[in-house]
Amino acid sequence: MGTEPTKYNLLNTIDSPADLRRLRPEQLPEVCRELREDIIQEVSQNPGHFAASLGTVELTVALHYVLNTPYDRIVWDVGHQAYGHKILTGRRDTFYTNRKLGGIRPFPSPNESEYDTFACGHASNSISAALGMAVAAARKGEKNRHVVAVIGDGSMSGGLAFEGLNNASSTPNNLLIILNDNDMAIDRSVGGMKQYLFNLTTSNRYNQLRFKTSRLLFKMGILNEERRKALIRFANSLKSMAAQQQNIFEGMNIRYFGPIDGHDVRNLARVLRDIKDLQGPKILHLHTVKGKGFAPAEKDPGTWHAPGRFNPETGERYVTDDTHLPPLFQDVFGETLVELAQQNPRIVGVTPAMPTGCSMNKLMEVMPDRAFDVGIAEGHAATFSGGMAKEGLQPFCNIYSTFMQRAYDNVIHDIALLRLPVVLCLDRAGLVGEDGPTHHGVFDLAYFRPIPNLTISSPMNEHELRRLMYTAQLPDKGPFVIRYPRGRGVLTDWRCPLEEIPVGKGRKLKDGKDIAVITLGPIGNLAAKAIGRAEKEKGLSIAHYDLRFLKPLDEDMLHEIGRNFRRIVTIEDGVLKGGMGSAILEFLADNGYTPQVKRIGVPDTFVEHGSIQELYHLCHMDEDEIVKQLE
Repeated sequence: MGTEPTKYNLLNTIDSPADLRRLRPEQLPEVCRELREDIIQEVSQNPGHFAASLGTVELTVALHYVLNTPYDRIVWDVGHQAYGHKILTGRRDTFYTNRKLGGIRPFPSPNESEYDTFACGHASNSISAALGMAVAAARKGEKNRHVVAVIGDGSMSGGLAFEGLNNASSTPNNLLIILNDNDMAIDRSVGGMKQYLFNLTTSNRYNQLRFKTSRLLFKMGILNEERRKALIRFANSLKSMAAQQQNIFEGMNIRYFGPIDGHDVRNLARVLRDIKDLQGPKILHLHTVKGKGFAPAEKDPGTWHAPGRFNPETGERYVTDDTHLPPLFQDVFGETLVELAQQNPRIVGVTPAMPTGCSMNKLMEVMPDRAFDVGIAEGHAATFSGGMAKEGLQPFCNIYSTFMQRAYDNVIHDIALLRLPVVLCLDRAGLVGEDGPTHHGVFDLAYFRPIPNLTISSPMNEHELRRLMYTAQLPDKGPFVIRYPRGRGVLTDWRCPLEEIPVGKGRKLKDGKDIAVITLGPIGNLAAKAIGRAEKEKGLSIAHYDLRFLKPLDEDMLHEIGRNFRRIVTIEDGVLKGGMGSAILEFLADNGYTPQVKRIGVPDTFVEHGSIQELYHLCHMDEDEIVKQLE
């Protein structure tokens, strides 16, 4: 169930932004209060991303109030902050299905709503996508269509954001970029000259006069495009002198406005109305508070980024007792990395803005000078690691599998080519659940397999993870990939001696004579249960092999399988096309073996969101489905 339909006086009257635009400006603060309360109530019952959306309530209301959406385009970056947007654009009644199988999507998507203008999930694409839309609007003669990119300060650290800015500064467009800066408190009230300049540069009268003057100078031949850009740079320099601050946009021919209070909805609406029709690219800089309006989230926005279920009145989070459960794979990684770093002084840790999510924070706490959070910059993280490895260090670069896609060229060009000893730890590999298709880490086996010099491995359990990490940092191992899933392992007694695993050697876990099952990674535990059931229910004798390494393959083990089995089943938590099953088929074909091979894995589609168990069933990868296919 969603929130009670009788609870809100104004929000109940809003089924679309057109309804919002019928309200008076003085009613907007109350809309914001009700919208914020609705987000709190909804997310407390149905977990999702929380603090980021609370921080953009006023911005969301102001944008839909001023712009003619959906004709005007709002391009959200990442999408964590767009819950208010979803609620205002016709999805309030279904918001309780957010992130559930068959429900509304975790991030904005054009496949769900015409108000969602572009794909969200990965950071830093908003400026490039919005610039493309702005240029397309101009090409089609849609002079009244406004295009706005909303990007957070975290996403601004991504290289793609700067590529977009660079192009926006040199391509004719009327793009508005909103920089939602939530990493600091709102500045104190600005002084007289600063306020005067801000009021002047955002006023309609000033900008109309400025536009008419520039058009006249163009006609007279006094002003051309290069001189216009120089004037913008000069004006920005004057503003920075008067305001006693500078910013990166001043030299890029992009008009800069701000910073302003992103929680003053009436003033924000006024400013948007005044600057939206200005010619040329422009940036509006807002200061907002992540978690605004919910004290625990304001105090600790990291924990409240995605807090799970909680009491909306007291702020108490409902956390299950995990004392007797196996650990999270990420925590085993974090603890083992500290253990290895204490033994090996060359080890350093690198993560792109995910120190808590990947447990790199454990190394940061113990050895802060040997762990680096490089921000949302996966390509840089890979090349930075390569640079350190070239000079004798041993980087463990931890990047979520789905985000490693953004660093593909860097891995090839800056790590693999020189065979540099970088350990690439791919957290969240495989299907990840409720975050959906932008976050499933299912492509890494297929996209890394063709790259020379890479060792590609996946541990079946926590002991194997520890031993692979130990092996990867031994001398002359070269670039070493270790992929492991989101969530818990299977061993409560997970600490074990750190011992070398021979690279390219798998394990026979169980003998059998009818079928050979080959698995890679933690899905092997699920397969083991299915094998036990299939033997009992169908009277089969099934052998089970843990491949361990996708590259190099254990050829001796595969020759044994090829000689002794007519039926082979491969199971992997990754895409079937080009993955582990494909590698097995290639080996069998190359060596003249012709068994019947059944491959189980992620099909050739973008898998939707839902619980991992639901998605495994959807992909015919759960225990019941595996049992059916063992025959």
